[in-house]
Amino acid sequence: MALKIRMSRVGAKKRPQYRIVVADARSPRDGKFLEKVGTYNPMLKADDAGRVLLNEERIKYWLSNGATPSERVAKFLGAAKIIAMPENRKSVQKAQPKAKAQERAKAAADAAAKASAEPPAQS
Repeated sequence: MALKIRMSRVGAKKRPQYRIVVADARSPRDGKFLEKVGTYNPMLKADDAGRVLLNEERIKYWLSNGATPSERVAKFLGAAKIIAMPENRKSVQKAQPKAKAQERAKAAADAAAKASAEPPAQS
């Protein structure tokens, strides 16, 4: 059974709260889980101590038994120094400007560099 440490949503409409749970990877997001190992309340300020609460002992146990954290949970665990901080995801290539726009930007940058390299003309 493939285990995941992920978030399960609880809370009212427009008032999200999440449980951090260990669940079978095939079960639905808010479905059956094996154990609740923490909570996340995004409505609290980022520096609030109650924003992310983790049961480190149980998380380490599940990680040693092969559970893999989701991306967001891995960031929480990295911030809590339970695992190494994951690296940031790369931006997808589709988000880059198209070829002609990249050429125009390069030409503008070259023109600006050339203008700044030339000494000002004296009259």
